[in-house]
Amino acid sequence: MRARDLMTPDVITVPPDMPATAVARLLSDRGISAVPVTDASRRVLGLVSESDLIRQFAGDPGSNMSWFAELFSNPSRMASEYAKAHGRTASDLMTKNLVSAKPDAAISEIAQLMSKHNVRRVVVLEDGILAGVISRADLLRAVIAPAAAGEGNDDDAIRRAIIAEMRKQPWINTFYITVMVKEGVAELYGFCGSEDIRKGLNVLVASIPGVKKVDDRLEIGPLYLYGAT
Repeated sequence: MRARDLMTPDVITVPPDMPATAVARLLSDRGISAVPVTDASRRVLGLVSESDLIRQFAGDPGSNMSWFAELFSNPSRMASEYAKAHGRTASDLMTKNLVSAKPDAAISEIAQLMSKHNVRRVVVLEDGILAGVISRADLLRAVIAPAAAGEGNDDDAIRRAIIAEMRKQPWINTFYITVMVKEGVAELYGFCGSEDIRKGLNVLVASIPGVKKVDDRLEIGPLYLYGAT
């Protein structure tokens, strides 16, 4: 399995001049934890995460620093942290040094990058242009896939097709839903925000070529957890 098989391809992005409050609203409304910042050609400039936004509420990280610690602090880093704490746009808040990979990178390579750099997500770039994003949750889904589902296996191909279609829908939060396919039977586990979302998911999954039956084991979770609108 390669990065292109596991990544979220239709990634929501924001421009560098988008207000921080609007970015926070976007993350909340879409139920996502981070969003890439790109220019008009989708070249990645950085990424704004929930932790970056939390700095807005935490205030100046250097305000409580002792005078002794200030003697040994890094002025450039302090300036960067100050900008994040007081910034008003996505470009002020974003983390610029992102970990990236190519679409044909092996999943094992992605896992190594996350472990080495202690990051929660890797951006997938093709010729410098954003192609998708892989999160830790995406890697976990690959790990829990049926042992028999190797590359070229029909069930694995069906599962990837289901997930790819789910990611295209703004009303589905794939973070809380796990898909497994066994002999053409699609099993759905996790939480969804409402009965209407559950019905929509069943219709979507049943429409994927190769799916013989949908085994719905989803539970209706609270909307604030699911992130649905």
